[in-house]
Parts: sequence; structure tokens; C-alpha cells
Amino acid sequence: MGKGGMSQGGDGRGEEEENMAAWLLGVNNLKIQPFILPPLGPHDVRVRMKAVGICGSDVHYLKKLRCADFIVKEPMVIGHECAGIIDEVGTQVKSLVPGDRVALEPGISCWRCQLCKEGRYNLCPEMKFFATPPVHGSLANQVVHPADLCFKLPDNVSLEEGAMCEPLSVGVHACHRADIGPESNVLVMGAGPIGLVTMLAARAFGAPRIVIVDVDDYRLSVAKDLGADEIVKVSTNIQDVAEEVVQIHKAMGARVDVSFDCAGFDKTMSTALSATSTGGKVCLVGMGHNEMTVPLTPAAAREVDVVGVFRYKNTWPICIEFLRSGKIDVKPLITHRFGFSQREVEEAFETSARGGTAIKVMFNL
Repeated sequence: MGKGGMSQGGDGRGEEEENMAAWLLGVNNLKIQPFILPPLGPHDVRVRMKAVGICGSDVHYLKKLRCADFIVKEPMVIGHECAGIIDEVGTQVKSLVPGDRVALEPGISCWRCQLCKEGRYNLCPEMKFFATPPVHGSLANQVVHPADLCFKLPDNVSLEEGAMCEPLSVGVHACHRADIGPESNVLVMGAGPIGLVTMLAARAFGAPRIVIVDVDDYRLSVAKDLGADEIVKVSTNIQDVAEEVVQIHKAMGARVDVSFDCAGFDKTMSTALSATSTGGKVCLVGMGHNEMTVPLTPAAAREVDVVGVFRYKNTWPICIEFLRSGKIDVKPLITHRFGFSQREVEEAFETSARGGTAIKVMFNL
């Protein structure tokens, strides 16, 4: 089950209040039920959750009991974007004390495989990641987690912002993979939560010009408010790619050095490959389609590099510094807030699934 907890058994916690969590029991079936924590290891901490965001993967699990190749086969606690307050520390934990406010990195790698030893621990085949079957998540009153994956928040960074370090980390890691800097003009395909945090991260890394593309007027208006230099509304029709590439080039007014596909569909990737300048780079961040048909050969002839992005590595410190310094402001992304009751959990997931004006839906526990 990983560190998160278990659905049955005991841990000798006696008369302390019962730990409750949001369990995914079936399609569109979430229930708040008891969640028994494992014993606290010497290098672990027990964290009282205070802010948990809803991710697109959480909604996928709720609607389909699967996300990509990960399939829910037994009841699972959901949620992985989180921050909270330390309640208890293990005997060997020196870096944190009860009362510290922390943001949690949700993936526990093995630290023994070749990828981990090379520093690419996000690709560890033994990764135990919150709310990725069969590992339980963090939408609970409390969780147990390794202390080295809990990052102390500065006084001027809220717990909600701490929870936003998780989606922001995707954008930061994408920018690392694409080597974004002051000479990188950036195209972002998709103005959903990941597209928006990728845009914010690219700006923080110095990208001088950013154009963002979407099918939705509201999300484009949010992107513009958050600092996109230009926005381009597109269709869902793949026949429109050539015409829309012309619009994108006109909006950029310069080379498109790097494109981030934050949607992951045939059309968005085709547009990114076609719009990116010769010798540029396309980063595939979104995973909308498991398989895609895209014009790779013309892109290869122009030496357009295609780079994959999976989760993140070593991003929490820089995310927290961006938030502390004000280089990135994620607060406008949090559009809806809910408490932790059965009714509110159901309503929150319905709100997130509907989309509309919802960008990031956040639980305050």
C-alpha cells in the first residue's frame, strides 16, 4: 500500500480521533470512511492534511477507474496534491518538528534502481505514488509520509499554495526538460491547469514571449490575465491545423523555440510539431490520448526534438522559492473551495469534472 495507510487492521493509536479519508469504491462512487494509518517509521512524519487539490487524474479514476495504464482494482483513497501540518515525527527525523507547515511530494521511489541512482527517480519502476493504484492517496485527515518528501513552507506561502506545488512541479519539470530561458519563445497548447502552470513556470524561467492556445474562451481569458502575451482560439478540427499555425506564428511574431503540448491529442501535438521552428523543441506534457497519429517525419526533417515529460523530480524547493519570491502566483488558479464532508466531496468532484469556470478545485480540511 505504500506509506499512505491501509483499509483494515490496527496501529495501536487507541483513543485518538478516527482518521477519515475519501475512498474511491467504484465508478462515480466516493465515500468518506475510516483510514487506518501504518506505524510511524523512524524517518517518517504524520501530517494533518489542510489543503488537497483535485487533479485531472483523480477525475479519470472516479469516472473510469483508470488513468492511462493504471487501473483501480480495489478501494483506494484518492488525492495527491496536498499540504498540511506536521503532527508527529519519527525518531530519526531532524529536519521537521510538530507544527511545521509542509508541502508533500507524493511519489516514493526505491532509491536503489539505476534510474534512481542517475537522479531520474520520477521514472523509478517501483514508484509508490499517492492515489496511483494500488497506493492510497492523501484526501484524508492525516497521512504518514517520508520526512524527506515533506518540504517546509515559508511564512508567506499558504497551505493552499503548498498544495499547488504539485501541479506547478509538472510545469517546472517540463521547463527543465526543454531548457527554457531568456532566449526561449514559448507556445503552450492547452490552457487547462497544467497549461497555465507551465506558462507561469516558463515566464519565471525567463521566457520573453508566450503564446497560449485553447478551444475555450474562458480559459484563454484566464491565461491572458495571468500574463500570456497573446492567446489564440482554435477548433477541435484537425483539418484546421495549417491555418491555425499561421495564426500562431502571427501571434508570436518571432520564432517558436519551444512548444509545450499540455493536452496530448492528435491535433494539439500536430499543431505543436508544425508550429515549432526548425531546430526547436516540442515537449509532450499532456496525456489525452494513449496513441497519436502526428506528422513526425516533416518535424524530424527540420530537426524538431520531441521530449517526453513524466511527473517531476527535485522540483519542490524551486516551486516554493518561486512562490515565496512572488515570481509565480498560483492563487488565481484556485477557483473553487470545499470542506471535507460527504456532500462537499461529491460536489467538489462534480465541479471539477464539469470544467466550465473551474480551474483548480481545492479542499480545505
